[in-house]
Amino acid sequence: MGKKGVMKRLAALFLIALMTAGCGAVPAKRSDAPLRGPATTAIAPNPQARQCLAQLGQDGSRFTALPDKYYGAGCSQLNTVNLNALQGDGAQFSLTNIGPVTCPTASILAGWARYGVDRAARQLLGSPLQRIETMGSYACRNVAGSGRRSAHASAQAIDVAAFILADGRRISVLDGWTGGSDAEREFLRTVHASACKRFGTVLGPAYNAAHRNHLHLEEGGNSFCR
Repeated sequence: MGKKGVMKRLAALFLIALMTAGCGAVPAKRSDAPLRGPATTAIAPNPQARQCLAQLGQDGSRFTALPDKYYGAGCSQLNTVNLNALQGDGAQFSLTNIGPVTCPTASILAGWARYGVDRAARQLLGSPLQRIETMGSYACRNVAGSGRRSAHASAQAIDVAAFILADGRRISVLDGWTGGSDAEREFLRTVHASACKRFGTVLGPAYNAAHRNHLHLEEGGNSFCR
């Protein structure tokens, strides 16, 4: 075989090697099996979701929009945000220990915190609100004692434990509902009643022992207030 024939043979072998290597880059066939981890999609996938985010910002809330996540088994975080601060009449106040919440839930919380909590604190306790302490929001779990998914499993519920005032006082649901001063008890019942006008479901110490230390605020439900 001449030099030209050797070169053609080497070129052919090189081309075959490239084609063989390329086979490993062909995408695998899409599996129909359920995802074991969260699948992420675009933020605010529809106009209604985008409008909610825009309104939340116009209301003075500070937040970060989060990508949608599906965890399976009835648990998800769709159109959710991380709230950093809410707007009061005179200043912003922060939140602690809160996780992802849906934008509509965050919007309801923002209105309640400003008009139902901050104003009640100033009128009944003589000091504006500075911070709301929560026990979290999203949790992939059932309603206690049932096989039904909790609103926490879709980031539509928040558990509020205490309120910190600008003068340093801490009004907790656990200590203040029955053991606080007259003004503190009135304040807690006022903010509870205000929440019932805004949220679909509100559960507090009067409901059962499991809620003795917090107010469960849920976007959905059938106007159940206890």
